[in-house]
Amino acid sequence: MIKAVFFDLYQTLIHYDPPREKIEQDVLRDHGIEVPLEKIRRAIFIADELLYTDLARLSWNKRTTEEKLDLYLRYQDCLLKEAGVDASQQLIREVTRKMQQFDSRKVLFDDVEPTLTLLREKGLILGLISNVDSDITPLCQELGLSALLQIVVTSQDVGIGKPHPEIFREALRQAEVNPNEAIYVGDQYQIDVEGANAAGMQGVLLDRGELKETTTYPKINGLNELIEFI
Repeated sequence: MIKAVFFDLYQTLIHYDPPREKIEQDVLRDHGIEVPLEKIRRAIFIADELLYTDLARLSWNKRTTEEKLDLYLRYQDCLLKEAGVDASQQLIREVTRKMQQFDSRKVLFDDVEPTLTLLREKGLILGLISNVDSDITPLCQELGLSALLQIVVTSQDVGIGKPHPEIFREALRQAEVNPNEAIYVGDQYQIDVEGANAAGMQGVLLDRGELKETTTYPKINGLNELIEFI
């Protein structure tokens, strides 16, 4: 019996406005390069996996300025290659610089509030498990997440991030539930699904853009589909 549902934060509960793919497209267009939004969206999905896997190895706040820039450049290099852009190192650096200048708003996905409200009404414990190196309390309060989530566990709190089982176990400890009584939902397979499974939870991939064509693990395309796992 499922008693608790935990969520990833970025690209699971919240996203950027304007979307990252639109900003990337506009920056590339400034350089005379046209790439369809769908192609950029898929490239971001793949580059994110590289980014989050690397951050799980060494958190952001433990990196030097040079190491942070190197990760930004490797991320953008991966993204452009996946988008079919034959980019020079100069272009990679220029696109990276311009992308860092944008300050998009963080907003909830449309299905977050109704789904979390429904799950709360069913008596489920709801929580957040996120790899962040800063206090996200103000952000959660601003977006209304604080009223929907009973538990918030971050890599800053625990000292280690996903996919390490310890961060998932800390959330389970706070919720006072067994691993087999909990679901974890996130948008990254290696970080979220495999990490949750390693802790004994049921990992569910949230594939909003339907970018994963085939899977051998639970997958949903929207939070409203979570009800079938409860």
